[in-house]
Amino acid sequence: MNAGVLSCNPIGAAREEPWLHVRRELFEYGILPYPSLMHNDVVSGLRNLRDRLLLFQQASPICTWSLNNNSSSSSIQNGESDAVQTVEESSTGRQKRVATAAIAASLELSEAHAHLVLDTLASILPDEGEEGVDRLARTPLKEIDSVGADVDDVLLYLYVQSYRRVPSRPHRDAAAVADVWPSTSAIDRLLPSPSPLQARSVSFAKRLMPCQAEEEVNQLAYVQKHLPSLLALLAESTEDGENGTKVITAGKFERLGLLLRAKDANMVSIPLIQAAPFFANSDPAMPAAPVPLEQVLEWISLHICAASENLHQKPLVEKNGSSDSVATVASDVTDVMMMDAATSTVGSTTGAQTIFLPNGLLQLSNDWRPEGLTFVDGVVRASVLKQEQDIKGGSVKVSHCHDSAVYVLAPLKYVSVVGCSDSIVVLGAVGKTVRVEHCERVQLIVPTARITIANCRECLFYLGVNQLPLFTGDNHNLQVAPYNTFYPRLEVHLAQVGVDATVNRWDHILTLGLLDHNDTFIHTNGVANVQVEGAMLLQPEKFTIFTVPKWNENELGHELLTRANPFLLPKPYLLAQQHRSKAAENLKEMLYNAALEDNKKRHFTSAIHAHFREWLFASGNICQIYDLQRQD
Repeated sequence: MNAGVLSCNPIGAAREEPWLHVRRELFEYGILPYPSLMHNDVVSGLRNLRDRLLLFQQASPICTWSLNNNSSSSSIQNGESDAVQTVEESSTGRQKRVATAAIAASLELSEAHAHLVLDTLASILPDEGEEGVDRLARTPLKEIDSVGADVDDVLLYLYVQSYRRVPSRPHRDAAAVADVWPSTSAIDRLLPSPSPLQARSVSFAKRLMPCQAEEEVNQLAYVQKHLPSLLALLAESTEDGENGTKVITAGKFERLGLLLRAKDANMVSIPLIQAAPFFANSDPAMPAAPVPLEQVLEWISLHICAASENLHQKPLVEKNGSSDSVATVASDVTDVMMMDAATSTVGSTTGAQTIFLPNGLLQLSNDWRPEGLTFVDGVVRASVLKQEQDIKGGSVKVSHCHDSAVYVLAPLKYVSVVGCSDSIVVLGAVGKTVRVEHCERVQLIVPTARITIANCRECLFYLGVNQLPLFTGDNHNLQVAPYNTFYPRLEVHLAQVGVDATVNRWDHILTLGLLDHNDTFIHTNGVANVQVEGAMLLQPEKFTIFTVPKWNENELGHELLTRANPFLLPKPYLLAQQHRSKAAENLKEMLYNAALEDNKKRHFTSAIHAHFREWLFASGNICQIYDLQRQD
């Protein structure tokens, strides 16, 4: 058995390659708090939903949803007719696709919320490699509704909405909680307690939230438990009718790429359909014969395991003798460039630690890194810089940082900012989505395609965002403002990840869901079944430009560098900024031309410098200046 494996084999058994890993993106960025997305009898309910989706798609093949800021209907330029024809033909062809109108009618959602479902699915579809990639994963944002989603992808996505859900019942007794798999989610262990700001302790805040290893083990356990139902959702019957064998075709098996990714013996990603021996190397013109569902289930069960870059280095150690317990999975240790490591409560540990989970034991090893994920974790009163050469896999998690400045200036796919307080987080261009959770007094500056903000307090978001910013959960005193900075390679990064600087929907806020005391989030005492709070627009007179330090600009060569904010400022904010700049220039000129004697000028200058130094020390910004000097 290999390290990093959730064991379901007898002791001593070995898991052979290829290895199948659960895609964390689906669970960490794809869960939406829609009660109408849930079904009591999931498989039969979703099968009926398939028929409704295709029926409504045939009735309204042309999309009615508009992505323009003014919400007026507009045509999509360059290739609209081809895209719409694709959706129309797909409803009768081999690959059936559905768009916003069909999702809205089938699930009884508004078009805005139905488009959010489709857009969220587009953001989490796998786009690695060339084979087996659904075209929705690489479709420009403005054309998503014209392309539509494969109906089986929609059904799998809706099935997984049951993850992290507590049944809506008047009380949460043991029987109610036991209905949810895997038992209670890791996030459900959060109990009412002081916030990170109140606690003033990163280590205390970290104990309240699940670590990355816990989350990935829970995701794996969820997929393992629900795998028979997920395959049944994709299965087709043979010609014998109800008594016939349930089979999985190559096309249906390929849809599991939403849930799983495959790795070979060298830990290199391979197309999922090429990893399966019964479908590998099949001719697209002559697809492989369908495979019995039981055979597919057995093969996946033998190869599915927890993702870990050290998969083949350590032997399995069973902890409790159970064949389905958790064994030797890695921990999310700190991976930050810190100026003063002694300031952080998170450091290197000796030996292994064990975490008790509802579904087993999790042994943490201090030499593990989550696959394809770069951590900035546990930074306290320090500044951190990460650039392109520091990022592995395009995903970043900024977690449990306090009173710090974090710069991640690179082209990214996914970013999560979790459990931070009193910090400034500046991100490079994010092509898929950003998720911000459980943060207080954080300023986040980011250009991104999408952003979701949940359970935050007193935060300010400077956004360059192409889709509606989504607010959900228990939020309080949040503000949004237009994007306010730039760095030398920003426009290059925007182009690499597909973020459009000509579209900024920062002020078109979308709120989702009701606060319910039965759900998994922590709410203020007495708050239940009230509308989710969104965010207020920052007043123009309070808007400021943020200057990103220019590290190693001379090393960038002669390439085209960004010299100004590529996102156009709305007129009130532009005028307010011009007024502020003019006032500063007038004050500077007035002081320079003041008719003062030389000794009075010296005293005046010394007083200004003294007050500035006092402000630097009182605000803590003096530490950031020292950190920036060391980085430079």
